[in-house]
Order: sequence, then structure tokens, then C-alpha cells
Amino acid sequence: MMNSIDISVIVIFTLLVVGCGLSFSSSGKNMKSYFSAGGALPWWMSGLSLFMSFFSAGTFVVWGSIAYSQGWVAVTIQWTMCIAGLVIGFFIAPKWQKTNVLTAAEFIKARLGRRVQKVYTSIFLAIATFSTGTFLYPVAKIVEVSTGLPITNTIIGLGVLILLYTAVGGLWAVIVTDILQFVVLTAAVLVVVPLSLNEIGGVANFIDKAPENFFALTSGEYSWGFIFAFALYNLFFIAGNWAYIQRYTCVATPQDAKNVGWLFGGLYLISPVIWMLAPMVYRALNPDLAGSDNEGAYLLMCKEVLPVGMLGLMLGGMIFATSSSINTALNITAGVITNDVFKQFYPNTNQKTLVRVGRLSTILLGLVTIVIALLVPYMGGVVEVVMTMAALTGGALFLPPIWLLFSKYQRGFSILTTSILTLAINGTFKFITPWLFDFSLNRAQEMLLGVLAPVAILTVFELIYRSQKQPAPLYQSYLKSQQQKEDVAQQQDAGQHEADNSKGNRVIGFGILVTGLILFCLALLAEKGAFVVGAMALIVITLGGFLLVKFNKQEKAEVKYEYQ
Repeated sequence: MMNSIDISVIVIFTLLVVGCGLSFSSSGKNMKSYFSAGGALPWWMSGLSLFMSFFSAGTFVVWGSIAYSQGWVAVTIQWTMCIAGLVIGFFIAPKWQKTNVLTAAEFIKARLGRRVQKVYTSIFLAIATFSTGTFLYPVAKIVEVSTGLPITNTIIGLGVLILLYTAVGGLWAVIVTDILQFVVLTAAVLVVVPLSLNEIGGVANFIDKAPENFFALTSGEYSWGFIFAFALYNLFFIAGNWAYIQRYTCVATPQDAKNVGWLFGGLYLISPVIWMLAPMVYRALNPDLAGSDNEGAYLLMCKEVLPVGMLGLMLGGMIFATSSSINTALNITAGVITNDVFKQFYPNTNQKTLVRVGRLSTILLGLVTIVIALLVPYMGGVVEVVMTMAALTGGALFLPPIWLLFSKYQRGFSILTTSILTLAINGTFKFITPWLFDFSLNRAQEMLLGVLAPVAILTVFELIYRSQKQPAPLYQSYLKSQQQKEDVAQQQDAGQHEADNSKGNRVIGFGILVTGLILFCLALLAEKGAFVVGAMALIVITLGGFLLVKFNKQEKAEVKYEYQ
């Protein structure tokens, strides 16, 4: 069990993160500021938030479990996300930024019409709400392994806490807490790696004690076929998931959107190696974990090597980093309900009321998320649920909107047919053929079917429509509406953008500085690893202090210029 210092650190860090999130309670004055941070977010903030929102969906539980049981293949799987980020940066992210939409549903409405949007939105809301529940379960699992608290109580408590600051602060709360979590978690993980290798007697001893083929690029069901399919899935998912689209549309220029994708890809080149070393080392130290117990391998390694208090900071970082996927999903799903459902029924509603509807939607979605997370253990465990959701929905839901960015021929019929038919095909092979014919696909085949089926269907439609040489009926009106939105975007209040960005910068700097001070105090208390913790504390304090000084000077210069 954790000691009182670790628990105190968790409480302090929780108050810091929630306080930073709640400090943006006044920033959600209208839909654009609440759901897209005003549309002029600095690209590095959006890129780090995209990175945190994506990797935290069970990284330490799902991929940590695979790293413990099968080794380096967990890194190979995650490198596919690096490739996806780079491709998105070059080709897809700038296309999304140029749409000038608040949500992906708004783009679908403009491009394909309201009827198609309603069907697509219904499918998205059902699947997104379920997926968010699978994000909450790994957070609770981490807490259960570290503290011994019942997982049911943990799911409920964490769910309420996360939806609180997300509902109050909107996207700015999500972005700022994401960046703070990135710094904390990076610092903590960089402490764990050298201490883990020291625990086993160095790199050479680790390699010697590791199981045979532990460093192979592929392993078991995670074959090259699976890796290829998963790479395509990640490309579709990161480029077409409605929550991640928000990260490309909330920046000011197409170049900024490109930078968001490239930053994501660059971080995913380096980070998986650092993350997966701890559970791999733990396998060499303790090869006896079986079944779902290996889902806690990362935290068990941390408990083995971290000095007093650092486990609390690591756990706090993991909790809120993993919860990043939840608050991102809650924010965008609430945005869809408010902007693309409620607003359609009540088009004359004022901005203040719409923001209230957005906050209420966030709370209701959060409660549903808690219920679904409670059911995950009864669905075969989190690894099975995450992989099944990826195979079933990845290509079906996320590829068609991406295709629309590049094609003027696709119509509502083709897009809906592709999504519904692909979901039906995937569902048949996942649930019906095993039951009726005792025939099932392996993981690689399941993933390949999920991503290649929509590609094939959309290609057929594209060839048919191109042969007719007639663009989609709504395409010209979409181009006109896009131009109008671009004109409006150029008239947005740049002063308000600067004020919001300046506040975000200050809150980030303050949060990082406080985190560095916490690390410094823990270095003084440490009986082992004090040098490593102390060095990391000085780096984080320097970074936080630099950001505070830089952005305070920048704000004073802006105020001085404004009054000249």
C-alpha cells in the first residue's frame, strides 16, 4: 500500500490540475471559445494536447500489458502512430483547418446535408460515448493496483472529478491540463527508466534475463499483417476522430495544423521506447504475472524502484494523463450535441444558453461514461475491448469524412453506405460467424478487414461518380459556405485570442513551476534515486520559471502597446 507522503502528493497534484482547469471558468463566453479555444490556439499547445489525448487511452495498461507479456512488439505497435502523425501533418491536418468548422459534424452537414449529418451524428454519439467508458477503466485500474482501493469506487470518484473541470473550463481547461500532465508524466517516466535498469543490474543484465525473442519487432498475434492494418487504422483514427479533428481546426493557420501533426509524430517516435522499458524490465524481474494481472505491470515496476513520494506523483500524472482522453472526448461529444443537435432544434438560442447546454451535456455524458467503465471487466478486459473497438469502428467511422476532404464526388448515400456496410461486415465476422459457423478471424485479419473494407467500398463509389463527371449536388454550396466562414474567421477579435493565449501560457508556466517544486521536495526526502529526482526537479523548475518570466514580459508588452 502507498504511504502518507505518496497520498499527500496525489492530493496536492490533483488540486493543482483541477485548480488550473477551473481557472478557465470565465473563458467560455461563447461556443467558439468553449469548444475550440477561440480558434487561434498556439500549435505547440494543440500538438501536445493531441499527443496526451491519444496516448493516454490506456497506454500504461494496454500497451504496458503487451510489453510485459510479449516485449518490444508493444513499441512497434506504437511506432505506427508516429507514421500516422507525419502523414497527417503533410496532407490531412491543413485540409481540416481550412474547413473553418467547430465540429466534424458541422463539416458533414455543409458537405452532405442535414439528413446525412443526423444519421452520422447518431452513430458517432453512440460509439463515442461507449469508447469514453473504455478510457476511464484503465485510469481506475492504475489506482487500484497502486492503492488497493476498490475499482468501482475509483471509477465513480475519478469520473466525477474529470467531468467537473471539463464541464466548467471547456477546451482551454482540457488543453492546459493536458500540457501540465505532459510535463509531469515525462519527468516521472524519465526517472523510472534509469532506476528500473539499475534495479536489474544494467542494460546487459536486462537483455540477458529477458525471455527469448523478447526484442523481436513482431510477436504472436501481433504479426506484420496486424502492424500494417493497425498503421492504417491509426492514420484513419488520428486524422478522422472527431475529438482529434478539433486539434487541427482550433489553430490559426494551415501551417499550424501541419505542425500539430508533425509534433505528434515526432513525440511518438521517441516516447514508446521510454514508456515500455519499465514493464519489459519487470517481466525479467518477475515473470509470474498471469491473466489480467499483467495490466498492472507498469505500476508494479514503479512501486519497486521509485523513492518516497515519487510513486504518488507518477500515479497523479498517470491518472490525469490517461483521463486526457476522457476530457477530450467529453468536450467534443458535448460540442456535437450542442452545436449539431440542440442548435438545430433551437437555432435562435443565444451564446450564453448554448454554453450552459454544453456544460450540461458534458455532465450527462460523464455519468454515462462512468456506467460503461463499470461494465468493462464483464466484456473480456480492457485489451480485448480496445482492440475490438478499433477493428469494428476505426475505418467505418473515421475514413469517410477524411475522404470527403479530397473528393468533390462523394455523396451522402456513398458515405453512409460505406460506414453502415462496414460496421455490418465487421460485426458479422466478430459476433455472428463465430456463433453460427464456429469461424472467427484472428486479430490481424480482424484489423485488416476493418480498415480495407471501407477503402474498397469508397474506391468503387469514387470510380462510379467520376465516370459520371458530376460533382456532388451540395459541393458548390459547400465551397461558398467555406469562403464565408473564412471571411468571418479573419474578422475575429485578435485581442481576445491574445488574452486567452496569454492566460493559458501563464497557467501552464505556474503549473510547471509548482510541479518542479514538488519534485525538489521529494528529492530532499528520497532515500534512493535522490540525484535523478533532484536533477529532474531543477530542469522542471527552470522550464516553469522561464515560461512565467517570458509570458509575463509578453503580456506587459501587449498591454503597453494596447494603450499607446
